[in-house]
Amino acid sequence: MGQLPFLVAGWILLCGMYGLATSRNLVHAVGCLAVTQSSTYVLLLAVGYRRGATAPVFSDTSVHTPVVDPVVQALALTDVVVGATVTALLLALVVQLAKRYGTVDPHELTALRG
Repeated sequence: MGQLPFLVAGWILLCGMYGLATSRNLVHAVGCLAVTQSSTYVLLLAVGYRRGATAPVFSDTSVHTPVVDPVVQALALTDVVVGATVTALLLALVVQLAKRYGTVDPHELTALRG
């Protein structure tokens, strides 16, 4: 297994962060934030992976059979649900900003500045 999944998670994180830093569109920024959060899915699955292990279902396997960590799988599933919820909320806020100010460019939203 090695360090490849950790490097992939880091690469996905950097790509999402670069998109966030260079975005001129709030919808694009929300998409980049979703990409950034998807790096945590890869990281969690890499942490819980065990070579040669099976699914954590103990009804048809012996007690000594290696299994992957079910807690990490539950955390990854929770992360997916939270990510979808945050993305939906942010997109709803972007829609409301577009309705009120007529733009999704963060540099044109001068009414939001103090």
